[in-house]
Amino acid sequence: MKGTSEKGKILVAYFSHAGENYAVGRIETGNTQVLAQIIEEKTGSDSFRIERVLPYPLNYTECTEEAKNEKMENARPEIKNPPADISGYSTVFLGYPNWWGDLPMPVYSFLERYSLDGVRIIPFCTHEGSGIAATPDGIKRAAPGAKGESKGLSM
Repeated sequence: MKGTSEKGKILVAYFSHAGENYAVGRIETGNTQVLAQIIEEKTGSDSFRIERVLPYPLNYTECTEEAKNEKMENARPEIKNPPADISGYSTVFLGYPNWWGDLPMPVYSFLERYSLDGVRIIPFCTHEGSGIAATPDGIKRAAPGAKGESKGLSM
C-alpha cells in the first residue's frame, strides 16, 4: 500500500516557496518541494503541500518582509485545503525552508491543527547556509506529543 512502511503510514508534509530566490533568481519549483518529491518517491509515502490561503509574493524582498512580519506577530495563517484527518500516519517527514531562523508560520498552522501525539516527525530543512537553526525546538513546541528526530536533515 502506498505510504506505508513496517512502522505504519508515512506522510510528507512540506512548505515550499517558488518565485524569486536569493541566490539563483526565479525558480518554478521551490527547493523544499524538490526534496519532498524525492522523499515521497523513495518512501512511497503520501504527501501534502502546506500552502497559505493567501499566497506569499513571488518577489524575494516582498516575500521575506511579509514572512518577517508574520514571525514578529507570531501569526498562524490559514492553510489551503488542509487534510481533514492525519491520524492514520505514524511518521511525518516535515519539510520547510529556514525563514528568519524559524519555521515558516504556515508550518506552525499545520502542526497545531492536528494531534500528533506519538507520531514520529522527521524534519528536513532547506536554507541558504543558516542551517536547521532552532527549528526542531519550534516543532517540539507546536507538537509536544510527537516523537521527533533530534537533528533532522538540513540541506
